[in-house]
Amino acid sequence: MLSALPKTAHPGAKKALAEIWNAEDKRHALAAAKACDAAYGAKFPKAASKITDDLDELVAFFDFPAEHWVHLRTTNPIESTFATVRHRTKVTKGPGSRAAGLAMAFKLIESAQTRWRAVNAPHLVALVRAGARFDNGKLVERPDEQTSSTAA
Repeated sequence: MLSALPKTAHPGAKKALAEIWNAEDKRHALAAAKACDAAYGAKFPKAASKITDDLDELVAFFDFPAEHWVHLRTTNPIESTFATVRHRTKVTKGPGSRAAGLAMAFKLIESAQTRWRAVNAPHLVALVRAGARFDNGKLVERPDEQTSSTAA
């Protein structure tokens, strides 16, 4: 969004984005997105469309356990993983051969993983993988009964 705005609008836009990103639940995030669209949509439609067009993806992390939100809110976890490899490759003027490059990347990432932060609530990862449903970070125990009771 910021790339489609003039520099003078960046401070306000950053604050609006933070309100979406750091909302306490999905309802508040959607309200913040609507406010952001109202504030920037008329004057900067291209910038506002970057939020509104992909809003479902932007707030998708609310459909996972609340304990995992801190991990899911990160903007680029892959980039930080390979920063060490990129830095070392630059210093050594390239890896030499493909095999040497793969070996160097493997050893650097293996070494870096000892400093990685562990996932909060690792026991919930199995539930997520099994397809458990979460609503605003809380496990929905019996989604079938809930949908049938609301239909009645």
